[in-house]
Amino acid sequence: MKRPPLPSRCSTGIPGLDEILHGGLIRDRLYLLEGEPGAGKTTLALQYLLAGVAEGEKCLYVTLSETQDELVANAVSHGWTLDGIEFFELTSDQQVAGEDGGLTMFHPAEIELSETTRKVLEAVERTSPKRLVFDSLSELRLLAQDSLRYRRQILALKQYFHGRGCTVLLLDDRTAHGEDLQLQSIAHGVISMYHTAPAYGAALRQLKITKFRGSAFESGFQDIDIIRSGVQVYPRLVAADHGVEFERETVPSGVQRLDDLLGGGIERGTSTLLIGPAGSGKSTIALQYAAAAARRGGHAAMFMFEEGRNLLLSRARGLGIDVREGTGPGNIMIRQLDPGEVSPGHFISLVREAVERNGARVIVIDSLNGYLNAMPEERALMVQLHELLAFLNNCGVATFLVAAQTGMLGVTKATVDTSYLADAVVLLRMFEHAGAIKKAISVMKKRSGRHEESIRHIWFDGHGIHLSEPLMNLRGVLAGVPVEIEMPSTMPPAQRLPGG
Repeated sequence: MKRPPLPSRCSTGIPGLDEILHGGLIRDRLYLLEGEPGAGKTTLALQYLLAGVAEGEKCLYVTLSETQDELVANAVSHGWTLDGIEFFELTSDQQVAGEDGGLTMFHPAEIELSETTRKVLEAVERTSPKRLVFDSLSELRLLAQDSLRYRRQILALKQYFHGRGCTVLLLDDRTAHGEDLQLQSIAHGVISMYHTAPAYGAALRQLKITKFRGSAFESGFQDIDIIRSGVQVYPRLVAADHGVEFERETVPSGVQRLDDLLGGGIERGTSTLLIGPAGSGKSTIALQYAAAAARRGGHAAMFMFEEGRNLLLSRARGLGIDVREGTGPGNIMIRQLDPGEVSPGHFISLVREAVERNGARVIVIDSLNGYLNAMPEERALMVQLHELLAFLNNCGVATFLVAAQTGMLGVTKATVDTSYLADAVVLLRMFEHAGAIKKAISVMKKRSGRHEESIRHIWFDGHGIHLSEPLMNLRGVLAGVPVEIEMPSTMPPAQRLPGG
């Protein structure tokens, strides 16, 4: 039996939304776009029509709520012109113009539902649009006065547009109590938009495909933003859908003793957690790996949730670490992020862009504590972080995660335990010795191969990062206050006391 042809699609004008719809909306169908006021429905609808204009299609915007001037002002705020879109306006303003192309003005609160519908259909007959936006259904619901009449009217609209070659987007602001399941059952597809205001920071905006007949789609909530260019949709990352073939080679740090500690270095396609108290050197080690990758002609990207870009560059200069900013081979891209302003989906899209478009092979996330603050709840952090690390591993990226612990000496505690997600865990500690505060480094875990079980002293100066020989003469370094133990006289002096 011959398979029927695949249905034709039309772009929504939003690449991320097209991606989760597996290619865009199916043409010649009726869709519901619902969301509370301020969710971004009008902006998304205008992008949908502008995409049609770009493809040479006739587009019609029927508005019962906003005036054309308000819609134009909205478009101007995004840097758009609405040339090529026809408007049919029914407002509570004044008069009726003739049917020869001018604006037609009615009083929706004072006329019958059937009269409103008739005038809308007349406008459709005149323009024969390929794409239509109806804004909004709340006025029709008020005119209908009861749910049965309202449902019949929507069904009549659906039947009218069937076979007319027009893809319709109906906007609804959820003024009905709860979700309008009757309306959702009539539409071929439902796009739901949400926005919530946290106690601090930008509103969290999300989108969900509730229903899409005749096609697979990406279910669940997707993060979105409304920016100068319009609605941006960040598809939820599914690591299994991404990956490339790569050679599992070692990524050296450029510091021989650090590489020795890690059994030769870090491998591509693995994630490394650098954990320790504030000031122990976690970010510096991550920076060293990024700089070493750039020196070898690779590209690295650093996402900074806490430390500022200028401070990072100043510290790099003080350590003699050469950092050349930019994208592409030999460069390090440094992106400073505000946890209160960036959504998790937006952050993941930035990481994907660095890897897929710019070819980054070393990624630094500094720190997980800042990343946690960008997440609505800890469980969501773990799920998203797991998918992100799996994606980066599948793409052959060496990922470095920085996590700060509370406390300085002795017992320290992680804000969030992510050690089970990482392939390698590098532990940094501070300890007291000979009247001074020193730093120690050790490797607690490395799934991809061997590593030293020793503890080394680590220090930083104008010549970079230095590690001592293993601290064989100290016991209790990780506790913060070690004691010296007597070593055989044949033990080299360098192994008796930490250097630096």
